Amino acid sequence: MNSLNDIWQSILDVLSAKLTPTAMKTWFDDCTPVGLDGNSLVLHSPNEFKGNIIATRYGSIIKEALSELFSQDFELQVLSGDEIRDYEVKKKAENSLPETAGYTFDDFIVGNSNRFAHAAAVSVAENPGVTYNPLFIYGNSGLGKTHLLRAIGQYIQEKDPTKKIAYIKGDDFTVQMVKAIQEGSGEEFRSKYRNVDLFLVDDIQFIAGKQATQNEFFHTFNNLYEAGHQIVITSDRPPMEMSTLDDRLRTRFEGGLMADIQPPDLETRMAITRHKSAQRGLILSNEAVEYIAEKITSNIRQLEGVINRLTAYKEIINDVITTESVDRAIKDVIRTGSYIPTPDVIIRETARYYSLSSDEIRGQNRSKQVAKARQVSMYLMRSLTNLSLQEIGAEYQDRNHATVLASIRKVEDLVKADPVMAGTIRDITSNINS
Repeated sequence: MNSLNDIWQSILDVLSAKLTPTAMKTWFDDCTPVGLDGNSLVLHSPNEFKGNIIATRYGSIIKEALSELFSQDFELQVLSGDEIRDYEVKKKAENSLPETAGYTFDDFIVGNSNRFAHAAAVSVAENPGVTYNPLFIYGNSGLGKTHLLRAIGQYIQEKDPTKKIAYIKGDDFTVQMVKAIQEGSGEEFRSKYRNVDLFLVDDIQFIAGKQATQNEFFHTFNNLYEAGHQIVITSDRPPMEMSTLDDRLRTRFEGGLMADIQPPDLETRMAITRHKSAQRGLILSNEAVEYIAEKITSNIRQLEGVINRLTAYKEIINDVITTESVDRAIKDVIRTGSYIPTPDVIIRETARYYSLSSDEIRGQNRSKQVAKARQVSMYLMRSLTNLSLQEIGAEYQDRNHATVLASIRKVEDLVKADPVMAGTIRDITSNINS
């Protein structure tokens, strides 16, 4: 049973064996299958009278046929007339797939560095839950992991709009789980992610080291996997390099297909530059394309940034694209890419990692968890900014420089001795920079 249409055809075969051709034509000619919601088949009939007849007179036959197909009891819902619009709006709201414009397979430039990951993603999109499950795509930031993740979702959604799709980032999974616990809506949270056809998880590395989150994710993963539903995960590193990842999750991730993405070679970078500039209506000479590709070597987002700036130069100030303007755009991007984060950003991202609020980290709470997060944020502020100890202390209700220095040294010692803390610093820094 490969699709909703296959299921409906099987039911029509059962009905045809029991009804006259005239009855079939009268009641079912314009009746179409809409979706499978759990254990309920949803049909649509444009005529309310016909819909009522199908539900009342033939509903028992349809449900019996469904029970034969799936070996479990099924319900039947028949929509009439414009009810289909409300249903489609509701189904669209249930899918958490973000805007996919630009994140399609057609817009993904394939080269030697990403060919395997692209082929694996296409295979999964064409046969979800059948070929490779889970699919685990890993590589450095800005190489196209999220692009492939969303392209899979977009492809499946277009192929079958009835599919339930959930997309979430690893750190947001923690935030939503904590919120569900606080609000007493744990069952609703579980249902949101355990009853989908496609589960897309971006940056899974951020759940490593968070035991409660990993436990919840483990059960969600198992529910979906055992039901044959597709799981696709991205990360900035392979599972074996996540020192604080639960062994149960590591083995499950490694039990699927692992596909890495490497920085693109010169030819691929040139192809990406041409493609992205053409999308924006920007015509670049071969010399300009090659020059950009030679200068930006490891990050596709930076290539896009250069093209965006060149487009702005041309459209806003009517600047001619010259070697000088390309140089200026590249310098702007590299300067932006190595920005110095503000204290607010550092404290916010540290708080989010530890499932706390920024106010808790800045405040006087001395619980073990809050104190640890506060020390980590001070260490990061010292590492990533040019602030003095006194200026850092001012961000924490005017703590003195001796307290700040003691916190920084404590984290420094932990980073050297404890791979878990080293991984934590790397994860939070990655989140800050992204």
